[in-house]
Amino acid sequence: MKFKAEQIAEILEGQVVGDGSVEVDHLSKIEEGTKGSLTFLANPKYTSYIYSTQASICIVSQDFEAQEALSTTLIKVAQPYEAFSKLLDYYNQVKLSKSGIEQPSYIDDSAVYGESVYIGAFAYIGKNVKLGDNVKIYPHAYIGNNVEIGNNVIVFAGSKIYSETLIGDYSVIHGGCVIGADGFGFSPNDEGEYKKVPQIGNVIIEDHVDVGAGTTIDRATLGSTIIRKGVKLDNQIQIAHNVEIGEHTAIAAQTGIAGSTKIGKHCLIGGQVGIVGHIQIGDRVKIQAQTGIGRNVKDDEVLQGTPAINYGDFNKSYVHFKNLPEIVKQINNIDKQLNENG
Repeated sequence: MKFKAEQIAEILEGQVVGDGSVEVDHLSKIEEGTKGSLTFLANPKYTSYIYSTQASICIVSQDFEAQEALSTTLIKVAQPYEAFSKLLDYYNQVKLSKSGIEQPSYIDDSAVYGESVYIGAFAYIGKNVKLGDNVKIYPHAYIGNNVEIGNNVIVFAGSKIYSETLIGDYSVIHGGCVIGADGFGFSPNDEGEYKKVPQIGNVIIEDHVDVGAGTTIDRATLGSTIIRKGVKLDNQIQIAHNVEIGEHTAIAAQTGIAGSTKIGKHCLIGGQVGIVGHIQIGDRVKIQAQTGIGRNVKDDEVLQGTPAINYGDFNKSYVHFKNLPEIVKQINNIDKQLNENG
């Protein structure tokens, strides 16, 4: 699909400087730009590349003034990075613009769906499922009984949405996710065997949530596991039963959150973080990668280490830790001298 510079400028509310009829059909980095591509300049460190790039169109700031001859058409905007992101979003919407029902697929007679839905080949839509407008269910996805999915939701290929799950508007479930599998609930008996505790709750995912590929969110034992609006989850995250994650919290890959833990709003959690169950984490908390959280965390804390301590204290402690062999050597030498003089 090709776009002219003047069309792109209209989308971005920008100004064309150069040939408004030039066309592009792909995107590129400014230093790797080729004819027919569109790029952008937001970081001043890359300014030199604008004079050598072969990209046909480049998005730049309104105050950019060329100091040498250019071979690229410019589109001037207020914020180049934001404009490029907006264009990526627009391009992605066009690329993912699918509708219709492919065959073979299974849709139970009791299921209902809105306008402009897409259901890919080999998808399964169970009993009493409700799909909103512009929902896209990609091939080999499974939508269990009594699931409700809002408007403009995408469920990518191979994801499994178990029964009773509720998903809000404008959410994205990437490939290979499992939403609503049983929580890890087992009770030992007198013989040391484990008896399964039925998990009869559900998962609620609110509006504008992104769930990365391979992430698993377990259903509650009772009640709901809840992912609040605006949450962004990376790939391969494990969220256990009855967890609640507050609005606009972002969590990086391979993090595990044990059952019944409550995480606040606007938190940033790094990769490979481990969080124990039945604790409270406050709002605006920042947790560095590979940290182990075993206690309640207050609002605005910044933590690192296992067990987690204040980020600044961790860095100070690490200075001493990496010098520990030398410190031990010095202590041993002092002890030896004291014994010799004793």
